[in-house]
Amino acid sequence: MSYKKFISIVLVVLISVCLFADAPDPDPKRFDQEINTFIQWDKKNSFVENSVLFVGSSSIRMWPSAVSFSKLSVINRGFGGSHISDVLYYYNTVVKKYNPSKIVFYCGDNDIASQKSINQVVSDYQEFVVKVKSDFPKIKIYYIPIKPSIARWEMWHAMDKTNLTIKEICDKDKRMFYVDIATLMITENGQPDETLFLDDGLHLNEKGYTVWNNVLSKYLK
Repeated sequence: MSYKKFISIVLVVLISVCLFADAPDPDPKRFDQEINTFIQWDKKNSFVENSVLFVGSSSIRMWPSAVSFSKLSVINRGFGGSHISDVLYYYNTVVKKYNPSKIVFYCGDNDIASQKSINQVVSDYQEFVVKVKSDFPKIKIYYIPIKPSIARWEMWHAMDKTNLTIKEICDKDKRMFYVDIATLMITENGQPDETLFLDDGLHLNEKGYTVWNNVLSKYLK
């Protein structure tokens, strides 16, 4: 076997490991303090049932959802750095108790960045959907695909494949919607639009959220 062929095989194996090998879930209890903040807030404030629940990681937490969708009853329960496994762990606290009519979901970005496989992320999302539909049979779920960011552009292949796999799932269910914000975040040069991000190249700035608002609003209407 030639050296070049050997290197090619090694690269294929490494890529396969990144795409398909499972990785352990991080300890969800690292969010205990943040989740407790939600609990304490709920003790002091009322919330409207049949609301639109935004849940997921930091892109949800930093989304000024109540302002952006001021004509709707909105609850935001994003907690930064979370994986889908964390949302599942705290499901009763950040989802079930609110009895929402619609869920806007963004998570999976940190999962792929932590080297979780595509299959693992998709499986976790499917588990989330099963739990939600079991508790709320008439609910509508809006999946915000993993965004093409500057900071994690080298991971985009796995993220995009994850998105497309979940899109196939959404397309088969009339109560699930794939809200395609990703296409609008890539320029004609095939790179992430730098004008949509904060300096960290990962999180959205006001212009970035405006793009998301414009797309999602068409669905929520």
